[in-house]
Amino acid sequence: MPPVLEVEAVRKSFGGVAAVSDVSLTLEPRRIYGLIGPNGSGKTTLFNCITGIERLDAGRVSFRGERIDGLKPWQIARRGIGRTFQVIRVFPELTALENLLVVTRGPRAEAERRGRELLEFVRLGPLAGEYAGNLSYGQQKLVEFVRMLMTDPTLILLDEPAAGVNRTLLNDLLDAVARLRDAGKTVLLVEHDMKVVMGLCETVFVLDHGEKIAEGSPGAIQADARVIEAYFGR
Repeated sequence: MPPVLEVEAVRKSFGGVAAVSDVSLTLEPRRIYGLIGPNGSGKTTLFNCITGIERLDAGRVSFRGERIDGLKPWQIARRGIGRTFQVIRVFPELTALENLLVVTRGPRAEAERRGRELLEFVRLGPLAGEYAGNLSYGQQKLVEFVRMLMTDPTLILLDEPAAGVNRTLLNDLLDAVARLRDAGKTVLLVEHDMKVVMGLCETVFVLDHGEKIAEGSPGAIQADARVIEAYFGR
């Protein structure tokens, strides 16, 4: 079985500044990976390269053995890659359930059934009919998270899922991520909360100034001198 995702020597620059420089990653099925690094280290840019939002300057990206760099974002999404964003992108004047339905195709009844199941999955079932704009920040993040799951992606990319979320809702989200892994999904998350990364991820990649400087288990990453210097600043 091929890796779920292979990122090979990817480069992306903006105005002569290298945001991502020769980064390579391999993601195996049914695992949770972390991607960490200081602000401006290239994490979100790498997500954008994987999902087709940014065109690569060099390198290649393969999903389940097939090359996907050069495809449009919607084509990549339909192949089975889902993602969330740092900034919440919900429709405030639609209900929580309607926010999920906007990404679906096919019979509405089936979409509504799946949408309600997913809201229950993150303990938001009772709020299915509430306008998204009336939900808390953390609840809106959960809505965006399960909206991404409506397409049943194989690979899930989460961009700072813990940011601004209270501990109770965060625990619900982390529990959902672990259950997705157990159900056969692969997850790559960008996160600044080291407790989340070290407690949830099985392998961690570290970027600094666009370069991958370390890869390993959470314990190995915490003890890596380059990571301590670049990321923790001590």
